Amino acid sequence: MKYFLIMNPMSHGGKSKKKFTDIFQMLNNVNINYEYKETKSMNDAYELSLEANKKNYDIIVAVGGDGTINQVLNGFFNKEGKRISDTKFGIIYTGTSPDFCKSYNIPVNIKDAVEVLSLRNTRKIQIGKASFSAENIKKLDGKSIDANDLHEVRYFGCCANIGLGAALARSANSGIRKYLGDFFGTFISLFKILIVYKANDSIVVRGEKKHIIKKLYNISVGRTKYIASGIQVANDLADCDGRFYCLTVSKLNLFNTFCVIKRVYSGKKFDSSDFLSLEYLKNIEIYGNYLNPEIEFDGDPAGFLPCRIEIAEDELDLIVRG
Repeated sequence: MKYFLIMNPMSHGGKSKKKFTDIFQMLNNVNINYEYKETKSMNDAYELSLEANKKNYDIIVAVGGDGTINQVLNGFFNKEGKRISDTKFGIIYTGTSPDFCKSYNIPVNIKDAVEVLSLRNTRKIQIGKASFSAENIKKLDGKSIDANDLHEVRYFGCCANIGLGAALARSANSGIRKYLGDFFGTFISLFKILIVYKANDSIVVRGEKKHIIKKLYNISVGRTKYIASGIQVANDLADCDGRFYCLTVSKLNLFNTFCVIKRVYSGKKFDSSDFLSLEYLKNIEIYGNYLNPEIEFDGDPAGFLPCRIEIAEDELDLIVRG
């Protein structure tokens, strides 16, 4: 059994690197046969994962935060949503906001994570496939992704956000979390974004039906309960049931904003309303919106509208706690 570790030394503001010696010792203690490479950029994590998948390592391990996890995850799939190998995916978490790990029962403690890797218990999970524009192109305003012949295809494990959530990710990642911590840094960023964000109407296709959502603030499309630094979506999804939840926030005002914030941080189920609704879908498409165009997934800005989100054709074999 051969492992390949993709290690991000810059995760957690550079603190990840200090943990590498201990990680190697723990791996040796449980007799894991491994090779490793360190990343110099986030794209390195993707390229190394792609190469390792082609070489058919038994297990590829992301050592870093949610951004590293996402990049390594992308190396498992081709543009059509199919796996390129039978390799399993493992994680040693050294980041700041372990949403993916909390969602899939992967220990954040490094010693426990190494033990889980040695036991090789596997859980099949479904991954989101997002097709989107690499640039904010004005002529795509109000049009579907099919109008863009050069669109990007990427994958996500937790959640994609369209609208305010992308602006929030950009603000929270700008450095404020380094000083205030993950939860409070993101919470303060959320209030800052809410003050300046200008919602507008958007065209959304849910399943086969086209809707115009008035004053759309954000759409969260995901598979996991934990989506960003304390924000949670209680849902009824089962492993590999072929659906996403779709959380839509619209028509915010002075009176309902606090209610929305309370609900998304509580992690409890709620009744849908005009301004906050939850439904389950197999796919969703958001048309171009030149004024509020950004899309992010797994905590990092990724691209622009229009976009289409669907389930990847193949499932991912994830190493988890038994």
